[in-house]
Amino acid sequence: GCFVHVYRLLNDRLQFQHSTEVEDVPLALCEFQGRLLIGVGKTLRIYDLGKRKLLRKAENKGFPTLITGIKTVGDRIYVSDLMESVIFVKFRRSENSLVIFADDQNPRLMTSFANLDYDTIAGADKFGNVFVTRLPSAVSDDIDNPTGSQLLWDTGLLNGAPNKLETLVNFHIGETVTSLHKCALVPGGAEAIVYVTVLGSLGALLPSQTREDKDFFSHLEMHMRQEYQPLTGRDHMSYRSYFAPVKDVADGELCELFTSLPYETQQTIASDLDRSPGEVIKKLEDTRNRLL
Repeated sequence: GCFVHVYRLLNDRLQFQHSTEVEDVPLALCEFQGRLLIGVGKTLRIYDLGKRKLLRKAENKGFPTLITGIKTVGDRIYVSDLMESVIFVKFRRSENSLVIFADDQNPRLMTSFANLDYDTIAGADKFGNVFVTRLPSAVSDDIDNPTGSQLLWDTGLLNGAPNKLETLVNFHIGETVTSLHKCALVPGGAEAIVYVTVLGSLGALLPSQTREDKDFFSHLEMHMRQEYQPLTGRDHMSYRSYFAPVKDVADGELCELFTSLPYETQQTIASDLDRSPGEVIKKLEDTRNRLL
């Protein structure tokens, strides 16, 4: 069988309290309002601390395959499933129940995810893709349900939750991401989505400050795709869109190769961007300095 062990930190040492047997592998644990959230197989369960073992308080057995990660903000719980991306859950205190109210319409084999804000999640899957998905602004988890009937919540869409998340960003990195966080790398630096991969790479997705920045990098990337051909002859766009079409991400690694181009080519690209080659290089350096 599988067990959840509870320890207490006492005088800088861990003191064993008790263990609780569960029927499946608990792959995810998270503190939730003074209680413990556990993903036991495909069941999400809330436990309270007892004297001899953990006490079961609420559960939901409606998850698709296997719960691999749990995060919480207030009464909202974000659950990653082994094969079905991210699922949004609401803890209804009055009914002491866990209700699934939104999920992703794209199946993803999740490896890591992080909260960007209350409605937005950044995640990564087993095949080297990073994505950002958001709950539509028209959707609320605070729907008034005076009847107390579960029918309001159980009305699914496409064999899933009643509401679907919107995909904002798709990008293929090419290596399996093992951890992903929203953070600033230096004090006073810009916040970014920082990820590490199974092969030891460290990367970041930095949000554009203005629409002008977004247009600049999109056009620079477009020119670089034409001027800087990879040795293998593989199309850059098809690579970054290996599993899903790349969406709203400019490849910074490709853009930074601008400095390695011949000066005449730099002048041609810069003139199409209404800038000089020096201004393009300075823009690239300023963007790097925002992060580092």
